[in-house]
Amino acid sequence: MRITDIRTKTIITPLKKIFKTALRSVDEIENICVFIETDTGVTGLGCAVPTAVITGETAMSIKGAVKNIYENLSGLDVRDFEIVMQRLHSCMVGNNSAKAAVDMALYDIIGKFYKTPLYRFLGGDAKRLETDMTVSIGTLEEMAFDAREVVKNGFNILKLKVGIDPDFDVKRLKAVRRAVGPEIRLRIDANQGWSPKEAVFFMERIARENICIDLLEQPVHAKDYKGMKFVRDNTDVPVYADESVFSPRDAMEIIHMDAVDGINIKLMKCGGIYNALKIVAIAESAGIGCMIGSMMESHIGVTAAAHLAAAKKSITGYDLDAPLFVKENPAQGGITYNASAITLPDLPGLGVHSL
Repeated sequence: MRITDIRTKTIITPLKKIFKTALRSVDEIENICVFIETDTGVTGLGCAVPTAVITGETAMSIKGAVKNIYENLSGLDVRDFEIVMQRLHSCMVGNNSAKAAVDMALYDIIGKFYKTPLYRFLGGDAKRLETDMTVSIGTLEEMAFDAREVVKNGFNILKLKVGIDPDFDVKRLKAVRRAVGPEIRLRIDANQGWSPKEAVFFMERIARENICIDLLEQPVHAKDYKGMKFVRDNTDVPVYADESVFSPRDAMEIIHMDAVDGINIKLMKCGGIYNALKIVAIAESAGIGCMIGSMMESHIGVTAAAHLAAAKKSITGYDLDAPLFVKENPAQGGITYNASAITLPDLPGLGVHSL
């Protein structure tokens, strides 16, 4: 089952509305789909999304990286999986989203070869995944309205984007809490938007307001591990790293510093499932929690992340709502949604059968 070709296809999917965070605003998702062909006729499918402000990758850089990856993987037998993965991750520095797309396609092939869904190949079962739903940054009225609509649509966990202005962020959080009531679980994500002192000030303010939240994600700059530890040491709410952890080495360093309570793993950051499994193992060994998330990316990429989530018991949080923001899903198959509940396909590999 040797690799004979790797090709890419660009698909742009408009969003239902503009999605805003402390880092950027987007109104469409540009997907770089990757197809790996083998001499047995089995084709694997993966997908990357250019998120230059986070991963440093653009559509052109992803396509160029995939071309270079093909030159290094051409002729290799996918059944020699460890050799293929080592070659994938050593053939070039960085370019994690491009590697993630190739990684997904390789796992798709191996699942198809063994005629089993990927989550079962990875040792998991079809456990129920309950995703949160993100409320992007907006006015008080917009965020309150969006939050009410999300709850009406059957979601019990909301993830609020903050990080622009701590004072106004408190008002946003209060408005959302009033809109949805005390029973709905809230997570907040600052996307590196605050200084350590601003983050602690924010947490003190919401504590005084008796606003309960599940976790605080990435309050400070990605490389400010000391700042992250300062926030964690000065709040009772679990602090999760997102942009701070791209690699297993990053996970080891930030855990060694006792700077976080958990890690949000994203395939686009870490280079795919192969490296994500290492991060899960490191976190689990240290008693650190994991959640699985995604960029604003394709149904294909989020399906791959869901397979990983179903395979590992130590992944207990799910932020896999990106496909719900697009006007139309070009992929056939993959995960399905019933409000917040995600169902995995009982098909070989990723279970995405056409694009």
